[in-house]
Amino acid sequence: MNIKLTTEQRNERSEQLDMLSTMDIIALMNEEDQKVPLAVKEALPQIERAIEVIVEKLAGGGRLFYVGAGTSGRLGILDAAECPPTFGTEKELVTAIIAGGSRAIFEAVEDAEDNEAAGKDEVRKQVSNRDVLVGIAASGKTPYVLGAVQEAKRIGVPTIGLSCNAYTLLSEAVDYPIEVSVGPEVVTGSTRLKAATAQKLVVNMISTATMIRLGKVYKNLMVNVQATNDKLRKRVIHIIMEATQVNEEVARRYCDMASGDARVAILMLQFQVDSSTVMQELRKSSGHFGQTREQLMALGNM
Repeated sequence: MNIKLTTEQRNERSEQLDMLSTMDIIALMNEEDQKVPLAVKEALPQIERAIEVIVEKLAGGGRLFYVGAGTSGRLGILDAAECPPTFGTEKELVTAIIAGGSRAIFEAVEDAEDNEAAGKDEVRKQVSNRDVLVGIAASGKTPYVLGAVQEAKRIGVPTIGLSCNAYTLLSEAVDYPIEVSVGPEVVTGSTRLKAATAQKLVVNMISTATMIRLGKVYKNLMVNVQATNDKLRKRVIHIIMEATQVNEEVARRYCDMASGDARVAILMLQFQVDSSTVMQELRKSSGHFGQTREQLMALGNM
């Protein structure tokens, strides 16, 4: 079945784009961009199912892999790179694979996306059946991504596909399809625009909701952030203050006692226990903050 990709169609509203003033160009782009979150909203049930699978695999000791080419690959890299500083994760927990390798992060390696065998090879080298894989392709037909998904399925890895068209080859190939149909781009075929914005919103949801479910957020505070520089140390102190209602002096002292770990400092203050007790309970819960609080409550009631 030959389905015409909406991401490759011409946008009737921008047919005279080169004749518009600067203000008219950016106003048109802004109007088109407003369609993106509404398209993402339509895909929320698909996104929810994918996140549930990811949480299950990561809670069982697996890892999350993003695979993409070009802009899609770079968005996976961006999301993976931001998980350790935001959520205090090991850098291997969320990993991105891009067609063309590290060179493709900074420059276009256009032919790399057509290499289906290379996608399979990277999965063979890096992914195990404990993991979960998200293939990202605006078109939904990128050979590199399709190859990666096929190999992942062969070795028993749950697969998720994120595309910006309907009824795509990627959706057919994966266990959990996510289709965010954003329509034609302002510049025909330039999927670094609306399609990329949609993909960024979805990967934001995937990683953030996953980390919240894994207990790396308390209320809406980034309690897993580590004080590895002066800016982050100030952030940790502020988080401790917000979570426990102590003043800055006390928060700073407990931050030092906890070696810059906001989780430890908060729990020391909330339960009046020492750092070794908190660390012991965190290990028992695999670092899940909410579960650790429950364990410390139980200890206090014994």
